[in-house]
Amino acid sequence: MNRYNPTVQKDLSDNILSKTSYSLPVFDDDGNEINLLKVFNFDEMIEEYLIDLEIRNYSKNTVKTYNSIINDFYNYLKNEKKLYNDKHFLRSFRLYIQYLKRDKLVSQNYIYLVTVVVKKFLEHNKLYFLDDVESPKRTKSLPKSLNEKEVYNLINSIKWDNEKDNPAKIRMKTRDKLILTILYSSGLRVSELINLRVNDIDFDERTMRIRGKGDKDRVVLIDENAKKMIIDYLAIRESDNEYLIINKFNKPITSRYIQKMIKDYGNKANIQKTVTPHILRHSFATHLLKNGVDIRVIQQLLGHSSLSTTQIYTSVDMETIKTLYDKAKM
Repeated sequence: MNRYNPTVQKDLSDNILSKTSYSLPVFDDDGNEINLLKVFNFDEMIEEYLIDLEIRNYSKNTVKTYNSIINDFYNYLKNEKKLYNDKHFLRSFRLYIQYLKRDKLVSQNYIYLVTVVVKKFLEHNKLYFLDDVESPKRTKSLPKSLNEKEVYNLINSIKWDNEKDNPAKIRMKTRDKLILTILYSSGLRVSELINLRVNDIDFDERTMRIRGKGDKDRVVLIDENAKKMIIDYLAIRESDNEYLIINKFNKPITSRYIQKMIKDYGNKANIQKTVTPHILRHSFATHLLKNGVDIRVIQQLLGHSSLSTTQIYTSVDMETIKTLYDKAKM
């Protein structure tokens, strides 16, 4: 019979179910089964996992999402009375998924995300309780995009009056217009733009070195218009901050500000869609595809490891399909 010893809790966390012969349940000195949440230090494991995600350059939003998902499940487990082995854990997870679907009415895509995140967290800690759980299918809804006229109207909704606007107002509007221009013309994620440093830009080559998801670097292009806007912005922003996009307090700008700013300008431009940083990224990819750019080039510019992801981003809109169809029939 396996005996539990509080002094070897860390060893158990490192070794149980890490493809070794160690078995569950674990017993205390009186022969009683010990709850898995006492066998493993989940608080410490969660903290170390989130630190690891940050070190691997996961975005703040992603880390925040992972943190919420893992802790919500952990808190659910705290109310489980029978949690002594891997089968109990598996059953509790399935009950949790049922609870999310039935009581919380979450989407199928959220169920998929919960399953993937919890499995990744456990496997990171060499725990294989959910090895037999397959990730549920995701619902593949096509992301929306703006047409060229809507993009033009959005960017040009930002105007300034050199006679009426004070220098601070001109700097803000110049910066905001630059944000919209780069997000669309280079297809960056909002987290990538926030972390873009001035030294990452090669003005001669018209390129930017981007640190993307999973610590992967890529090079993206900037057009002459965006290049000129960057130079103009740097000339008036009155700061030597290493980050390109900063706020009035000389700090890197936040994703929340960018999201709200884009939504506000979308309303000002009378665009009948919810305008987000992601919709600009998708518009960038869609417009490149419509203009004949090879999908593998688009994949590289977007920083996708899988071509299938790019194919979802670049779904051709119905107007383009009609145009191609009509040309083929002529």
